[in-house]
Amino acid sequence: MKGDTRPIATAIILTIVTCGIYGLFWLYWISRDLRNYLGRTDVSPGTELLLCILCFPYAIYWVYKSTKLVQEAHVMVGIETTEDKTVLNIILAVFGLVIVSMAIIQDDLNAVWARTP
Repeated sequence: MKGDTRPIATAIILTIVTCGIYGLFWLYWISRDLRNYLGRTDVSPGTELLLCILCFPYAIYWVYKSTKLVQEAHVMVGIETTEDKTVLNIILAVFGLVIVSMAIIQDDLNAVWARTP
């Protein structure tokens, strides 16, 4: 099942304007879209959201896991990935820039949705 293409600039602006509340919805939607598209049962968007809220180290793990799942989706649609963005996303998350990591993940997901019929 194809997920929703989201404009990255809009998501970032709404996250900043709502003091992070939109970002929580955005995180949930990314997890949900990945779960549905990949048919994974080990991804629970609600649990992922709760753990990210309660434990910042889990948010770093979520960035890692989501980046790897997006790479899996890229393979499914035939997008050749010449660069691994995992390390970049983790470094950004460690320094508190999870929103930038989410933007990179969303950009990669938008590429998947563009190739999905």
